Amino acid sequence: MSTKTKATHLYSSRIDLPETTRSKVAELLNETLAACLDLWTQTKQAHWNVKGKDFYQLHLLFDDVAAAVYEPIDMIAERATALGSIAHGTARNAAEHSFIKEYPDVSKMSEEDHLNALAERLAAFGKHLREGIKKCDEWEDQDTNDLYVEISREVDKKLWFIESHIQRKQ
Repeated sequence: MSTKTKATHLYSSRIDLPETTRSKVAELLNETLAACLDLWTQTKQAHWNVKGKDFYQLHLLFDDVAAAVYEPIDMIAERATALGSIAHGTARNAAEHSFIKEYPDVSKMSEEDHLNALAERLAAFGKHLREGIKKCDEWEDQDTNDLYVEISREVDKKLWFIESHIQRKQ
């Protein structure tokens, strides 16, 4: 599975970022788009299939997390196109280019297994976003940097919600 998406075409733009910067940022945005779409579908997979004594709580929590993950998809894709690139946002593209690990077999998962699986995936996505923040800062694209900061803050909050269900008092 490839984890890199290439900007297949870069349209001209009056945005005052160098073409090389726009190309690098668009490639990063398409990586983020693939992972975000994949993370959303995996979160819905947990939402639909969680079973157990805390079903209702977790069903609602997973739906809330899925909504938060879904929300920035359009902003990510539109930022890539605003930079002159193409947004690669199909389900097939997401499956091929996402760095998020495949979701485990839900028929064998407990509530805690779902919580741990989602925590792992949210943490990986959050790490990617922070790496993106650093890269966009280095590339002097503060608009994309700001987008990544906004998404990262919400992903960390949802990770906290998930982890709070599996953490024990010390």
